[in-house]
Amino acid sequence: MSDATRRAYTAWRDDEERERLLVEQLPQVRYIARRIHERLPRHVPLEDLVHAGVVGLIDALHKFDRSKHVQFGSYAKFRIRGAILDSLREMDWSPRDLRRKARRVEEAHNQLRSRLGRNPAEPELAAELGMDLHGLQALLREIDGLEVGSLRVASSRDGKEEDLCEFLPNHPEETPLLLCLRSEMKELLAKAISDLPEKERQVLALYYYEELTMKEVGAVLGVGESRVSQIHSMAVVRLRARLSELTRGASAGAGA
Repeated sequence: MSDATRRAYTAWRDDEERERLLVEQLPQVRYIARRIHERLPRHVPLEDLVHAGVVGLIDALHKFDRSKHVQFGSYAKFRIRGAILDSLREMDWSPRDLRRKARRVEEAHNQLRSRLGRNPAEPELAAELGMDLHGLQALLREIDGLEVGSLRVASSRDGKEEDLCEFLPNHPEETPLLLCLRSEMKELLAKAISDLPEKERQVLALYYYEELTMKEVGAVLGVGESRVSQIHSMAVVRLRARLSELTRGASAGAGA
């Protein structure tokens, strides 16, 4: 076989494999898009998210490095999700007023946590915001859709954003202990999650680790889907506040 024929055969074989991988991963694109879409306003088309996910999958196919000994499905999952979230940021689909309300909730929570020395309960947060508990819970349901990329924080090392979903285990045998041993951020994330109320830890574990939908999480916990959305939103507010404290502490310790 000549060199030219061998190169042509190798290229054909690679193209065939890329096509096979693409077809295999398309269901994952739609699954990830649907999980993100379920927390977005109805006017955001699902197919737009699917299209962005396919672009992410194609990008993953071009950038995948076999020498890293990582399964392609695991690598593609984060590229797909990242592409969808990037497309949402470019859309600027969320009302600015809702983003202002979300920032107000976070600020009120942080102020209360600083004064009380603990995470405030929902009734306390509602009082701080000058609304009743029902009003706060309704607002939490609204702003939960803003948090599709919520597990992103500034790195204590270089200030750039890191997606904490990349630090969650890909397989059940990857225990929290093993993950904590792999990086400083994983250790901080585990600490922040352990400080959350039990119900909020359960929601995060079922939604991010077990990859259940909000409806499925509600069925497991015996609450409605809207309540799961509220709990998730509150967990994210608390998690970001605690991670901010921990990363500041880590930076101060490193500089000492």
